[in-house]
Amino acid sequence: MKTYLKVTFSSEGAKPSEIINRLRSLGFKPLIGEQDLIYEWGENATTEDSIWFADKIQATLEGFKVLFQIETLND
Repeated sequence: MKTYLKVTFSSEGAKPSEIINRLRSLGFKPLIGEQDLIYEWGENATTEDSIWFADKIQATLEGFKVLFQIETLND
C-alpha cells in the first residue's frame, strides 16, 4: 500500500518547512506533482493500519492550521 498526502498551508499557520519536517518524522517522503508526500507501507499493511495512521497524521498536524487530504491505495 501507499498513502499519498496533499497539504494546504495557511498564511496564518506554521511554516511549510516545519510541517514537512513533522511529516518526514512519520516516514513520509516529499513528491513533486499532484500529491505532496508519499508513505510507502511494508507488506501485510491493513485497512485498519491506514485508519490508525490517518489519526496519527491528524494528531501530528493538530494546531498548525493546515488542511490535509489522504489517499491510500494498494500497489
